[in-house]
Amino acid sequence: MTSRKWNWQQEDWPDFSYKESDFEAVVEKFQFKLGKLTGGYQYLKRGDGDQLKIQFLSESAYTTSEIEGEFLDRESLKSSIARHFGLYTDGRLIPPAEEGIAQLMINVYETFAQPLNHQTLYKWHTMVVRGRTDIEVVGDYRKHLEPMQIVSGSYSHPKVHFVAPPLRIVKKEMTQFFTWYNQSQDKLPSLIRAGIAHWYFICIHPFEDGNGRLARAVTEKTLSQNLDYPVLIALSQTIVRARKKYYQALEMNNRSNNITTWLMYFCDLVLEAVDKSQELLDFLIKKTQFFDIHMSLMNERQAKVIKRVFEESPWGFKGGLSAKNYLSITKTSRATTTRDLAELVKNNILRKEGVGKGTRYYLKCE
Repeated sequence: MTSRKWNWQQEDWPDFSYKESDFEAVVEKFQFKLGKLTGGYQYLKRGDGDQLKIQFLSESAYTTSEIEGEFLDRESLKSSIARHFGLYTDGRLIPPAEEGIAQLMINVYETFAQPLNHQTLYKWHTMVVRGRTDIEVVGDYRKHLEPMQIVSGSYSHPKVHFVAPPLRIVKKEMTQFFTWYNQSQDKLPSLIRAGIAHWYFICIHPFEDGNGRLARAVTEKTLSQNLDYPVLIALSQTIVRARKKYYQALEMNNRSNNITTWLMYFCDLVLEAVDKSQELLDFLIKKTQFFDIHMSLMNERQAKVIKRVFEESPWGFKGGLSAKNYLSITKTSRATTTRDLAELVKNNILRKEGVGKGTRYYLKCE
């Protein structure tokens, strides 16, 4: 019979249990997929490598916020991250929320090898809530005396999904978490260690707000730390496509410290994220090959538009390129637009579908 106590209230906390043999195959599969992904980086030209980094970090910044119901400006995120790496930007003014979460992604990427401690989490929290005026405690653990509850439903009939450890033991729990985290690097496979780290942190829920985003940052740091290089995988992008499943997985184990069910979900999640990352890498390699073959056949306007289409990544420009899109990007005339698009079709760069206002153009390599 399942205990009615929360997992952190039980005698075996935080001695999380699972059967190692149940995960041997998935750990091996993860290592194979990740090896293939990182091996593919060598086929990218320098500019494409920079684009891959900016694409992943900016999209991760966007989707880790989207999971929590916050929708940021993608172009501002890209600009902030590109500026940090010394790359060309449009010089736009970056809003505080976008600047903060972009800095978090960059910091996780650049400092993955460093140990985790209170000061690191305080710094990350300051980044996560930048621009917020409704947070009482910024850059420190929660201070309110009321229980930290995860609830849903109406105010009059709330459903309590989880109650986190009380204020009086939060710092002690986090100190214990850091001890486990910094001593476990060489003792557990990266996939399992990342899954435990994510779960352990979420259960403590140490901050007033931003815990989900910080848990995902800890996860990405853990994967990179174990592998000894910064890993670019589409973790948040994968979660956001099935948020309900993510929250259900978190809730299923909060009455027990046997975390087999959670780890099974987490491992499948990361494998899917690696596949999504491989999809983007393959797309960028295809882009390099595409321009090697077709660049000489395009004028400056045409090349600008085709580059813009590729910038959308495999998940963008849904519905194809329209003449209106072409006009907007190039600021040219309708007659020139018609002529340019016809030439791109003739030279097997684009394929044309539909008629009239419904006409759309797609890359021939798609």
